[in-house]
Amino acid sequence: MKKVAVFGAGRIGRIHAGNLAALPGIELVAISDPLEGAASALAQIHGARVESVEGILANREIDAVIIGSPTSTHSDLITRAAQAGKHIFCEKPVDLSAGQARLCADAVAKAGVACMIGFQRRFDPTFNEAKTRLDRGDIGNPEMLVITSRDPGAPPVEYLLQSGGIFRDMLIHDFDVFRWMLCAGGDEAAWLSATGSCLSDPAIGQAGDLDCTAVTIKTRQGRLCLINTARRAAYGYDQRFEVLGSKGLLQCGNHKPSEVVQLDAHGTRQDNPEAFFLERYADAYRLELTHFFAQLQNGGKFRTSIEDGVKAQVLADAAAQSAANGQPVIF
Repeated sequence: MKKVAVFGAGRIGRIHAGNLAALPGIELVAISDPLEGAASALAQIHGARVESVEGILANREIDAVIIGSPTSTHSDLITRAAQAGKHIFCEKPVDLSAGQARLCADAVAKAGVACMIGFQRRFDPTFNEAKTRLDRGDIGNPEMLVITSRDPGAPPVEYLLQSGGIFRDMLIHDFDVFRWMLCAGGDEAAWLSATGSCLSDPAIGQAGDLDCTAVTIKTRQGRLCLINTARRAAYGYDQRFEVLGSKGLLQCGNHKPSEVVQLDAHGTRQDNPEAFFLERYADAYRLELTHFFAQLQNGGKFRTSIEDGVKAQVLADAAAQSAANGQPVIF
């Protein structure tokens, strides 16, 4: 029985705590959050106790920690947990800068603990099936990836002010999908250009952020990736991508609450995409924690390592730089 603690009792912490409680061989023993009321409520649901960060890290009975706290806390908690000998699962991103993310990776390596980063899209059954077919050679050599990633609405400005910006907060997932789909075999980004606008809410621009972006990436082998993102999609949570290969195309479309299509004298109707990421990636969140503990048990390699987190952060930093100065970044 592995004893586990969760840092963060907000939205993502609640998701992870619920999934932990359903895993065999796992005991959720402690919750830590600066908001004592949130921590107490979540701990009560799962029969855990409220504990301080220091108390969790000092407790030798706790084998692993799940970091679902705000991004600004990630690098500190990763480093301290590694030094305390805890295995680590941390939500994306590792940090708001590639330099600090690299220091975290070094601390993990020095401590000899396991660390997995929560890029849950790699565990989505639909996306994972596309990856399986790609690796099997069903569409030949991949040549172009087109990603569409749009939220139904922007988070509060208070969140945006500490998020690191759209490239580091939202597109970090898309940069990881780019590497997952196009960079097998050692290929990596060689050239990146990014631009963006603020079209949905002037307050977002006043906070120094963007709400829609376009990113183009070219790899060392000449493969291309086009990423379009928006913080406002009136029709739901829009998550699609397609990979064009030398022998065909793989398309991953949106998930909908139902697949019923109604046709009558008034036209054709079907459900819009799922409302948000909580619904769209419910299976992925469950599967990534299952994978984390299975690999801890058998000593296998994580599908999403801290090195993946560092490399996605390098791309996010480059995109922010390119959008700011209007110039492409060459790696």
